[in-house]
Amino acid sequence: MQFEHLIASAIMLTTPILLAAMGGLINRRAGIVNIGLEAKMLAGAFVAVIVSSATGSWIIASLAAALAGAAIGWLFSLSITRAGANMIVAGLGLNILVAGVLGFILSWVYRSSGTLRLPDVALLPKILPSGLEFVPLVGPALAMLDPLTLLAWMTTGALPFVLASTRIGLWIRATGNASEMARSVGLQHLTIQDFTTACAGFFSGLAGAHLALVSLGLFNEGLTSGRGFIALAAFYFGRDRPITTAFACMLFGALEAAQIRLQLEGLPPKLIGTLPYVMVLIALVVVSIQAQRKSST
Repeated sequence: MQFEHLIASAIMLTTPILLAAMGGLINRRAGIVNIGLEAKMLAGAFVAVIVSSATGSWIIASLAAALAGAAIGWLFSLSITRAGANMIVAGLGLNILVAGVLGFILSWVYRSSGTLRLPDVALLPKILPSGLEFVPLVGPALAMLDPLTLLAWMTTGALPFVLASTRIGLWIRATGNASEMARSVGLQHLTIQDFTTACAGFFSGLAGAHLALVSLGLFNEGLTSGRGFIALAAFYFGRDRPITTAFACMLFGALEAAQIRLQLEGLPPKLIGTLPYVMVLIALVVVSIQAQRKSST
């Protein structure tokens, strides 16, 4: 059963990366490189814990986290599309700003040094019967399936159709590929970019809610652990295609699950903990080499 549980852990750990990557991919297709996914995930996790404790509802908590991420994403987009800020610098600044603000709130309001534990936090439910755990190979994964994981994979399946075959998908692609032409035919390309950045924040907020509510029901300043940047690498590695991006997210989720297992076997935690990030660097190098080869032919 150890291999089956490794698969289940990989799928669970893939979910927040996949949610953030799908949002970042939409934003990228509209021409915005969203470095601030990490900030929106962190804010989403914080809001999810507070709202879940206050309402006892994981649905309201997840929606609140998504809306918080969308609001931050929209304000972040305005700094780029209206104020003319550099999107890379603005994204890095947003990550630092949100981490600092949340740290201040934790110490000033909750008298905490980095971890927020609140009573009666409603966790994400399992949507399938626990008896499925005994199904060979995929049983534990099915038994651990939660609503946000299902939503992440449904989004992955629907997004290729939305981008390729709907009017809003055409607007997004036109904005990202030929903004001057989009403007010449009457499209409000800045508004479309603001919309996609809010979408990226929405999905990143859900990713943060999943991190906070899937098992522990608490918030920690290091909860995201660079997953926003891994999501960024995933859709670059997937060449902005939802399905290949999902496979990249699965790879990173599997690596994270494997490094946890290796730590349990007694290997040095700090060394093993670098495994997912080393693979991110390798993936980006591979993508860069392929892009250079393509441009030279």
